[in-house]
Amino acid sequence: MGSQNNDTISTILQHFCVAEKRYDIETINNGYINDTYMVLKEEQPIYILQRINHHVFSDINGIMANINSALIKLDDEHYRKIELIKTTDGLTYYENEKGYWRLMSYIDNTTTHNTTKDVNIAFEAGRIIGKFHQLMEGVHQGDFVDTIPNFHNLELREKQFRLAKANADITHLEVASEALLFAEKILAELKVLNQAELPVRICHNDTKLNNILFSTGTDKALCLIDLDTIMKGYFYYDFGDAVRTIVNTALEDEKELDKITFEKKLFEAFVDGMASNGSLLTQEEVDSLPLGAVFMPFIHGLRALTDFLNNNIYYKVTYENQNHDRCLSLFDFTQKALNELDYMQKVVSGKLN
Repeated sequence: MGSQNNDTISTILQHFCVAEKRYDIETINNGYINDTYMVLKEEQPIYILQRINHHVFSDINGIMANINSALIKLDDEHYRKIELIKTTDGLTYYENEKGYWRLMSYIDNTTTHNTTKDVNIAFEAGRIIGKFHQLMEGVHQGDFVDTIPNFHNLELREKQFRLAKANADITHLEVASEALLFAEKILAELKVLNQAELPVRICHNDTKLNNILFSTGTDKALCLIDLDTIMKGYFYYDFGDAVRTIVNTALEDEKELDKITFEKKLFEAFVDGMASNGSLLTQEEVDSLPLGAVFMPFIHGLRALTDFLNNNIYYKVTYENQNHDRCLSLFDFTQKALNELDYMQKVVSGKLN
């Protein structure tokens, strides 16, 4: 979507309810989708400004209404939520010829983690995801639109994959030959995942570890961030997405696959953290969690593979084969999770029932 100069950003900020006329701006380059800027006063960050990628999120009103509704429910002494800064017209976003912009509060003394080897971080991640779901329980689901319809719908992702495969050039097909074979294998394996008996919840739908904000002083998890995908879903979506980035100590586009791990101590700490919120899940949901830990890395890997075959039209990439590397890494963890299904079932049954 391109970068903006500081004068442009400063002009945009004047359309929000902020005290100053001039701020310093720093670009944050850690997201695949939106353009994100840190807004500073006297070298201290005070806001986060984002330009929402309306090519990915076409219903801007729906996204912002979802976030606003969620933030109302996420008002709790054990959950430190971000705040939306309203525009001077009282809206949750500002629109100009450059796109759609939103401004959020910045929480001081916080950090995020792409990976971890610390069982306390894993525990806290589980606790805050469980707390999110506890606070969102009973919310009126009709108030939430699907910001990306069929986001985790494997049937749709399979159709997109097969179309991309049919239209891909021979070079991409040759590079991705091993990934293509693995995709076919796991697509068959996941046919047994039955959603019919699972309750629909309002989920975050993107609970990777770096979407959790931690206190720098205590390592306590404070809240979930990156709220664009809050919408209806199944609990195993949020469970599996967290597992793929917490239990694996390597980055999701790690090229050296021998670095990809399934760390049992981190898995158990994560589940312990989730269990610390008390009883939350139905028996059917608990039973779905191990396969969810296979499903989520696989569907992310399948999307990366599809985008690679489509010449990188969805995700931002910094080098040509990054989507392919991401796919191979995610598929490798998928296999490692698949190997641990019985172990995961024993852990979740013992701790979450």
